[in-house]
Amino acid sequence: MIIIPARLNSSRFANKILVDILGLPMVIRTARQVSSLDKVVIATDSQEVIDLASQYGFDAVMTSSSHNSGTDRINEAINILNLSEDEIIINVQGDEPFIEIEVVQAVINRVNQIKQNNEDIMITSCYKEISSELADDPNHVKVVLDEHSNAIYFSRAKVPYHRDHHEVTNYSGHLGIYGFTKKSLNAFCELKSSKLEKNKKLEQLRAIDNGHKIAMVKVISKSFGIDTQADLDNAIRIFSKK
Repeated sequence: MIIIPARLNSSRFANKILVDILGLPMVIRTARQVSSLDKVVIATDSQEVIDLASQYGFDAVMTSSSHNSGTDRINEAINILNLSEDEIIINVQGDEPFIEIEVVQAVINRVNQIKQNNEDIMITSCYKEISSELADDPNHVKVVLDEHSNAIYFSRAKVPYHRDHHEVTNYSGHLGIYGFTKKSLNAFCELKSSKLEKNKKLEQLRAIDNGHKIAMVKVISKSFGIDTQADLDNAIRIFSKK
């Protein structure tokens, strides 16, 4: 199941999930973008979004307005929906209206592999190569990997830092697509929020800080999350040409 967390109020871009993206509200365009892969449910804290989802033929679940992260929101949703423990849950951000289905499928495939091999992995996510210039932007989260393609660290700062000042052509930019089973998602949300998570405002650090593994899949993607009006203008300029 694909669940889209859709909090109405955003600190950086008010009501962004409702803004028009080439004729559709952002959250609906995101839902349609991935609906060929699996059933899509929208988890929200707004009756307006519930009604909007119904208007466009999507199921939605009302969740608490007090959640600190989208993952905590979808955790409440899956418990309301009473899904099985081994159900694969994919968290697609509501501000990713142009995410490629191949990217989401790659995460689904890796979660399936983890299930089949009984690997000790709590979360699966993905990354793409980004330029040094993009890596300077704190809104583009960077990830550092170990030799097994598991995440060591996520940061808004430009990492890894090269002491000898050799400039790296590309950095690993994190994409906010997360894969779990219901069991692993419940376990993640039972962990206490960590200091780094709160400091960086990056919920995935909660898993690493508590000693759990995050598997990363390398993908090719032109999509990006829309966090500001400038992001919106840029996305429409790029993707309206297709």
